[in-house]
Amino acid sequence: MKRFVGAVLFGLGVLLLIFAIALPVYVTPAVSQLPYDLDRSTSVAVSEDSTYLRIASGQANIETGRLTSTVEVLPQAKLTREKMTGDLAGEAMVWSVYSQVRTLSDAVVSGYSTEFALDRRSAATVDWDGEWLDDGTEQPANYDGQVYKFPFDTQRTDYQVFDRDLRKSFPATFQEVTTVEGVEVYRFEQVVPEQPLVVSDSSLQVLLARFAPGATGGQVVYRNTRNYWVEPVTGVYVDVQDQPYKEFRPDGGGAPTVLLDADFRYDAATVQASADRAKENSASITLVSRTAPIGLGVLGAVLLLLGGWLVLSGPRPPAPPAEPGVAGDDPQPDQPASTAGTPAAPADIAETREDLAADRKPDPVPAGADAGRRGSADAAADARTPTDSEVDDEADEARTPAGVGAGVGRSGGDGPLNDVVPPASTNWVNGSVPTRDQSRD
Repeated sequence: MKRFVGAVLFGLGVLLLIFAIALPVYVTPAVSQLPYDLDRSTSVAVSEDSTYLRIASGQANIETGRLTSTVEVLPQAKLTREKMTGDLAGEAMVWSVYSQVRTLSDAVVSGYSTEFALDRRSAATVDWDGEWLDDGTEQPANYDGQVYKFPFDTQRTDYQVFDRDLRKSFPATFQEVTTVEGVEVYRFEQVVPEQPLVVSDSSLQVLLARFAPGATGGQVVYRNTRNYWVEPVTGVYVDVQDQPYKEFRPDGGGAPTVLLDADFRYDAATVQASADRAKENSASITLVSRTAPIGLGVLGAVLLLLGGWLVLSGPRPPAPPAEPGVAGDDPQPDQPASTAGTPAAPADIAETREDLAADRKPDPVPAGADAGRRGSADAAADARTPTDSEVDDEADEARTPAGVGAGVGRSGGDGPLNDVVPPASTNWVNGSVPTRDQSRD
């Protein structure tokens, strides 16, 4: 039973070790990617003291106050199945994003809509000819780098993050590890240096007419500083700070006009929802990628060692019983060491035959003796070398203990009543079998 339990534990340990290896190798990659049935998400960022340009009824005015930015991300499962083909099949998915910036009175200040494809694991945009970005500038999207999310298993390094206003990506550098709503996050900072923006002719004419009537041209310059608090396992934004600055500068040295100066930050509800979502998804990924493999590996190793020990230390099966009559077996305690009728060992038989053969050899004849003296039958019989059968018979007689088998042996019994048939060369004398001494007389 001990060996059986050990074998079961050993097998279970091997199985657990296999699971410990399979979870991070096969299961973790499957859960560390964006699912096709991802729910839509909405984030809200607020800038309390803002300066902004508002165009209403063809008139441009600079206002101040609170601004609210709402971004809604809508994963497109059907469009993904239809459009993500070839190398993108199974590797990328389509997202649609809609954003608006509103005043405290709910008036729309700006907005945009876009559609793009991103990698399901890295969350970076991929080349797709169906992408578009509509923000009133009529520029191609040119998506590149991270948008709205960092990679799964985010590292403490720099990432290229796409800037929608300039249509290109800039590095977001790792700054520190901190905590937001009980979730450990990495903070990244992106600094976009001041650069001119592409402005449509119609928008430029509105700005010139309102802020620099005597100028014939001008440009809008832009800079920004962003901070991202990213949960590293999932790459989800837990908090975001966006500080855009835009300024109109007319040609000819006219006074510049600030068009936008804001400091947007996720509101409390968005931060809490993002933290809860990141915490839940992070726990699931950590379970299959780290906690479960370590636990299963340790438990499997323990069961493997315990099972092996039980198998090796368990009772051995008993040896098969020795066959009776085998030479070398020890006599049983209630039996004598030697009993009548027990066959002699082969070595004893050979020794007895050699002794008898030596006894039957004739005495040496002196040199020059007359060979005729040995012509008598008794001398010839005495000088004859015994045959093998005679030696065997006499060896049997020598092995028979005295007083045992009377009446059935060759010596001391009546010939006609013997159970043993005498050799064919034996001569009957007076109805009895001649003994060795009689045959030599």
